[in-house]
Amino acid sequence: MDKLDILRKSPLFEMLSQAELEVLAELSRPRRFTPDQVIFEAGDMGDSLHVIASGEVEVVRRDGAGKEKRIALLGTPESFGEMALIDREARSATVRSLGETTTLQLTAENFTAFRKHSRDGFTFVIINVARVLSGRLRNADDRLAELP
Repeated sequence: MDKLDILRKSPLFEMLSQAELEVLAELSRPRRFTPDQVIFEAGDMGDSLHVIASGEVEVVRRDGAGKEKRIALLGTPESFGEMALIDREARSATVRSLGETTTLQLTAENFTAFRKHSRDGFTFVIINVARVLSGRLRNADDRLAELP
């Protein structure tokens, strides 16, 4: 697995230098998931994000009646779990692999180490996380506007 190439393609790491990407690649940890494996559940405490290296995941939530609803389908080079690094709250949704899936996991501890190494790079990552989350919020607003 070429961790550097995976991170380079992710929108979360746009604007980072080669040296900064190399630090993050070194800090990241490959994770492999089998089909239908829950990566994390809504309500779990989160301290990491994942960048999808291969495969797909679905993001699901339960509605008021307890029925599971898919809210997103994500693939390479998208990411998930970013909110937990920003707000340090419980996971807002469940994420499940749809087939053989590999991710690169970066923890809050990894980002603390990265911040010490490169304040500018860390700032770029936070701006990119805000962009990704903003885009997802806009998509959710569009879907809500379509409801009867």
